[in-house]
Amino acid sequence: MDPTLVLQGVLSGLLFGGVYSLMAVGLTLIFGVMRVVNFAHGDMMVWGMYLALLLSTRAGLDPYLAFVACAAALFALGLAVQRGLVDRIVDAPHEMQILLMLGVALVLENLALVAFGPEPARVRSALSTATVWLGPVFVDVARLVTFAVAVVLTLALYLFLFRTDVGRTVRAAADNTYGALVIGTDVRRVYAVAFGVGAACVGAAGALVSPILPFQPATGLSLSVASFNIVIIGGMGSLLGAFIGGLLVSVAESLGAVFLKPSLKELFSFSLLIVILLFRPAGLFGKRL
Repeated sequence: MDPTLVLQGVLSGLLFGGVYSLMAVGLTLIFGVMRVVNFAHGDMMVWGMYLALLLSTRAGLDPYLAFVACAAALFALGLAVQRGLVDRIVDAPHEMQILLMLGVALVLENLALVAFGPEPARVRSALSTATVWLGPVFVDVARLVTFAVAVVLTLALYLFLFRTDVGRTVRAAADNTYGALVIGTDVRRVYAVAFGVGAACVGAAGALVSPILPFQPATGLSLSVASFNIVIIGGMGSLLGAFIGGLLVSVAESLGAVFLKPSLKELFSFSLLIVILLFRPAGLFGKRL
């Protein structure tokens, strides 16, 4: 095996890992605060992609700028889903929560199918064809910008949770819901904010990845599976685990494409999941927020 090809695979995997990390951070935030597994996470990301496509074709807005609007739109969607649906079953048995979120996923997927059709799409960006050579390997500028933005957004989320009063309230409600209620915290509002921020993360991730990967309404399922793989590897409820897990899974898939073939790249990432669960059943950083 050519060492340069392996090095190129590792570099490309690390850069693309920023998107994986960002979408996993949103999923683990929702679970860490509400203990609700958002099975519609991948379909929300697909809608972030389609919103970036609309803003590009109708308004001429580059997706690396449109991610802000996509994040805001998905925040509103997440807020509506939490207030209108999830809030009604947040204390219900897990099977009811699972069925509800699967239903939301199916609705979002079929709405996208009706609105945009089944054909794969991709957003055009001037950065998509730009590359920078570093010796024998090249850096895809689009992936580099995506990685940088994802790191900044993840850091901003960390600062929000640990350096702001609202963020401290979110963490307090996650650690002890009853105690938060006793001191007068509006837990329903906290849940709505957490769900909205988690959806905003995946909306931004969708916009950032839309020039890199083709997408269609059915893409949501594979994105949800990848998100669950990442948060389980990193540890459910851990922001650091979600970030590190996203990088590990992306590098594993990239190397899988190098050593095997692109259609079998998930074999490496799920093998990584099995190995980690054998030695650390709670994940690498398994703990509550």
